[in-house]
Amino acid sequence: MVSNRCQMLVKEELKKLGLHFILVEMGVVDIMESIGPEQREQLRKALLNSGLELMDDKKAMLIEKIKNAIIEMVHYTDELYKMNFSEYLSQKLNHDYTYLANLFSEVQGMTIEKFIISHKIERVKELIIYDEMNLTEIAYKMHYSSVAHLSNQFKKVTGLSPSHFKQLKIKRRSPIEDIGNSISQEKIT
Repeated sequence: MVSNRCQMLVKEELKKLGLHFILVEMGVVDIMESIGPEQREQLRKALLNSGLELMDDKKAMLIEKIKNAIIEMVHYTDELYKMNFSEYLSQKLNHDYTYLANLFSEVQGMTIEKFIISHKIERVKELIIYDEMNLTEIAYKMHYSSVAHLSNQFKKVTGLSPSHFKQLKIKRRSPIEDIGNSISQEKIT
């Protein structure tokens, strides 16, 4: 689950199946009752029809938690990071960062760093489109060392400079769910 909409969808499906939940957060659902194999299969199918997946595999669940932590930090937190991403992920997920990074790369086919960069650039696009901040403010907000660093990374990922992106009539953005799901990100042409 990567958005409030996904959480609402999961809650709806649980209610339809007569299941009572204590908690529905990004990547985690705590159900009051124990469910049998038939109900689990119904839930799995219902979620799959909605584009979501029920995960039982501990490694897959940890990957999902890594993704959700990154998405939450990049897209939904307005405060600047007080620590770097590796420390943040290690503390949040209670695992050694090297283990998390190796697992993520093995399963996703890309590094955590590339996944973070993809999401940061998508957030930068959003902030450019909002047109409420200049590039210096965006660079500071997104924790880039300079506007040049942001611009170089933006151009590497999108193929455009931030100013050229701002001038486009149709600004292409990706849904959060799709960011980092393929090894090579599509450049804007």
